[in-house]
Amino acid sequence: MAKIFVDANCFIGLANRIPEINSESLDSHQGFISALSCHILFYVNKIKIPHAELSSFIGNFNVINLDEKILTKSLVGPTQDLEDNIQLHSAAENDCEIFLTLDKKLLEMKFFGKTQIVSPENLKNLA
Repeated sequence: MAKIFVDANCFIGLANRIPEINSESLDSHQGFISALSCHILFYVNKIKIPHAELSSFIGNFNVINLDEKILTKSLVGPTQDLEDNIQLHSAAENDCEIFLTLDKKLLEMKFFGKTQIVSPENLKNLA
C-alpha cells in the first residue's frame, strides 16, 4: 500500500468524476491531499457549504494541513508557482511515495525528493 498524494487538479477531477482520473487505481492505497486542494475544489466549482457528498468524499483522504513550515519552504521553490510548491512540499513532508498530477511541468520533474511524480494513466503501471 503506497502513500499517494493527489494534486489539486487530480483531486478536482476525482470529485467531478472526469474519465481521465480513475478512482479505482487509488483504492488499495492511502490517499493524501493538501487542505488547500479542498479550498480550490469549492472555489473553482462555486460550491456552497454545507455539502454532505463532498464532505464524505474529502473524508476518504488524509488531509495535510498547510502550516508555516510548508509555506516557508514553498516560498523558496522548487517552481515559480506557489500552489504547486505547496502541493509538492505537502507530499514530501508526509513521506508520500507518489505524487499524482496532470500538470505537465511537474510531470517533467519526475521526482521531488523521494516522491515520484506520475500521471493518473501511469499510476496503474506502478501498482
